[in-house]
Amino acid sequence: MTLIASVSGIRGTFGDGLYPDNLVQYAKAYGMWIRQEWSREAATGQAATKQGSSRKDSGQHNNNPVIVIGRDSRVTGEICEHLVSATLRSMGIDIISLGIVPTPTVAMAVLHYQSNGGIILSASHNPAEWNALKLLNDRSEFLDPSQGAEVLAFMDSKDDSEASVWAPWDQTGVYSADTEAIERHIEAILAHPWIDREAIRKAGFSVAVDAVNGAGSEAIPALLTALGVKVHALNCTPDGYFPHNPEPLAEHLGEICAFVRDQQSTQTQVHLGVVTDPDADRLALVDERGELFGEEYTQAIAFDWALERALESGREANELCVATNLSSSRVTDWVAQKHGAQCHRSAVGEIHVVKEMQARGAVMGGEGNGGVIDPQLHYGRDSLIGVAIVLHMMATKALKASELRGSYPTFVMSKQKRTLTDLGMDADTFLANVAQAFSHLSPNTVDGVKVDFDHGWVHMRTSNTEPIIRFYSEASTAAEAEALIQQVFSEVGA
Repeated sequence: MTLIASVSGIRGTFGDGLYPDNLVQYAKAYGMWIRQEWSREAATGQAATKQGSSRKDSGQHNNNPVIVIGRDSRVTGEICEHLVSATLRSMGIDIISLGIVPTPTVAMAVLHYQSNGGIILSASHNPAEWNALKLLNDRSEFLDPSQGAEVLAFMDSKDDSEASVWAPWDQTGVYSADTEAIERHIEAILAHPWIDREAIRKAGFSVAVDAVNGAGSEAIPALLTALGVKVHALNCTPDGYFPHNPEPLAEHLGEICAFVRDQQSTQTQVHLGVVTDPDADRLALVDERGELFGEEYTQAIAFDWALERALESGREANELCVATNLSSSRVTDWVAQKHGAQCHRSAVGEIHVVKEMQARGAVMGGEGNGGVIDPQLHYGRDSLIGVAIVLHMMATKALKASELRGSYPTFVMSKQKRTLTDLGMDADTFLANVAQAFSHLSPNTVDGVKVDFDHGWVHMRTSNTEPIIRFYSEASTAAEAEALIQQVFSEVGA
């Protein structure tokens, strides 16, 4: 297997593409970038303020930068963490290890400690043999393209002197462990001013959880218990052995759907099923009949909740907005329009959505893969706040899960890919031809080409890892969505 390296990190199959030396090399490059940023802050006095806050909470004592590290439950996670941690400590960087925690919990810990950055060891929805290094900046956000490019430049640099990279023996980094990060994350959600925890408690909900034996295995049940919800735990042993394909798509979730469906006629009826991926930043939902909501509807519910609560707090509709990416469903536009607000679109990728949110002052963001981004907590996808939001909506509106899903219109997506060989031209030529053919519809070219029709849309973008173009389309039916892609092919002669 080939190691996949990009501005957002590295990933690959451990022992077959992803090797210990890759992890050391990339951790070293990130450490050099962290020290560069630390030096810049020191010149302005920011580093001293940050250092005082982080040392008070963590018990560390060196005058070093601080990085928080967390991981999902993969079998290779502990090995990878030791390699990365030892590398950074050897560079004079202090480490706060969170152990097995959700990705959003790492982000929350970066903010808690005011650390200089964070590392998440998780290959997200990839199979168990994969692992990855994902990097956060001091704002708890994934590195933006310019920051990621700086890290890659350090990795490729041959000019660094070994003596300047590694710390003397008495200036190496200090290691400390934090076992309370999940608890703090849950407490922040319980204290959220827009979550009615008492309404949730009174509703007497029973919820099934499939955490695919990943990082959400303890966090999601603990959150539900704190909200007064009865928990049915499926696949909640964080041992890294995923019982099914870990991406939370319909074809992989037969077990929890069947479990919820089988409880309908019993006294232990389940009101909702929740599913997370291995690092628990994505959330899929199952209604009380055992039917999936569809991954696009997690963020739609979150947008509805945020806009409704913002209006209740006295905000004016014309100043409210939400943000998602170009490949997400039109249901988000429908929700925004319902509240008199706007829905803005960014390039695909969490950091692009975050930047759009910040530029627009969005009250909520997300992605159509089940990602919910609440800026009141942190700028990153968070399945825990997503669970609380859904239960709040069900409780305060006295709706069954199926009724909540039914309150939104249904749109159907088609996702396809074509090799450049099949298209008969290179990617840039194909996309330019599409933009020209549909110029009368003013296509969006921020990220590939997106063409909006009255009855649907098609988004085409290149892959970062394969010689293909991905096609996403949406309409009222599957046949109509697929027909839109065929219309594009017909227009450009592909």
